[in-house]
Amino acid sequence: MSAPADSSAGRIAFTHPDFVLFQIARFLIVAAVEMQAVAVGWQVYDITKRALDLGLVGLAQFLPGILLFLASGHASDRFDRRKVLGACYAGYALCSGLLLVLAVRSTRGVLPIYIVLILLGVVRSFNGTASRSILPQLVPDEHFANAVAWNATTFQAATILGPSLGGILYAVFRGPSAVYAAAMLTAGGALVSTFRIRTRPQARRREPMTMKTVFAGLHFIWREKLILGAISLDLFAVLLGGAVALLPVYAREILHTGPWGLGLLRTAPGVGAAVMAVALAHRPLRGRAGPTLLWSVAGFGICTILFGVSTSLVLSLISLIFLGAADMISVIIRATLVQLRTPDEMRGRVMAVDMVFIGTSNELGQFESGLTAQWFGTVPAVLLGGVGTLVVIALWAWGFPELRRAGALGATRTERLEEAAETTERIP
Repeated sequence: MSAPADSSAGRIAFTHPDFVLFQIARFLIVAAVEMQAVAVGWQVYDITKRALDLGLVGLAQFLPGILLFLASGHASDRFDRRKVLGACYAGYALCSGLLLVLAVRSTRGVLPIYIVLILLGVVRSFNGTASRSILPQLVPDEHFANAVAWNATTFQAATILGPSLGGILYAVFRGPSAVYAAAMLTAGGALVSTFRIRTRPQARRREPMTMKTVFAGLHFIWREKLILGAISLDLFAVLLGGAVALLPVYAREILHTGPWGLGLLRTAPGVGAAVMAVALAHRPLRGRAGPTLLWSVAGFGICTILFGVSTSLVLSLISLIFLGAADMISVIIRATLVQLRTPDEMRGRVMAVDMVFIGTSNELGQFESGLTAQWFGTVPAVLLGGVGTLVVIALWAWGFPELRRAGALGATRTERLEEAAETTERIP
């Protein structure tokens, strides 16, 4: 069944009440996490005055995801994903409450904060796989691409609003307590919304928890070359093209602007991504998803190079806006391809592996950019990253012909089952 050809077709996902409830919960929880991140960063730096401690803030939340991705993926496949999400949102509220207690007690050591952040990283690990694998249970397959686009829009809107609101609350109330209290209440709102969700029933086999089933997501991705190509392409492209990590240097040393200019630079990719997500929701991609994915990542690399050579704030902002838009195209295509081509009983484990790839590319991409900037200089580091992204595109287009041949995003369930049956017949 195709989407209706009227003005409401671009919002077809919102005709499903459970999707609406999920988007409300997702917006609230992302906004809570983002506003809290601003307060944590400022509080930690205010205590220690060391940039290294800011890096440890990210590391404390990143490592649990790496260590627990197999367990979190298995949990999303074995248990009701709505209940897993509810437990995670309660965990977010608990972490915000613990940070609030530390702030009220005027804790001057960072160790208790890091302990809470590690707990937060554990919650994020389980939340990431459950929130991504539940989406296909909220809308029918023919509306899934539209749901992915609006899901990305919700995320971008929350990441734009959250830090701004966190900064304002921190400044107005002269400390992090109000931010943590607001984050705790917001997480509570997400929990209430989640309890009202009713997922679409899908048949899932109950598999015993063995080493084979725990590692099944990795085996599935390795076998499905289209999924492997799409996920690994994002990993290496973002790993090399992490120009955003060097924005403070560009703002001060190259563009000669102040904190307000840095704020604009940080906002620009999100604006481009949000606009593109809304555009794709109303005018979804039709055929040739694979070539479009390759070209969008190439556009990401070209915009990275353009930003690298720019000495104008206006040109830099334009480059980052288009960079975010190109990245959003690849995000929507990859998410749709991976979700719809993964059996529901294995979706949590596959999403867990995907989360590790995304987290690795973001975190290590920042480290790679800082390291190459230290070795070669800021501008050469960004240019090398952009050129490296284009090289990766060429290699992946040659090494993964499945990517070049990928067609329409919204393949029907029958078509995918027939394809899976053919694949099974070919396996000895």
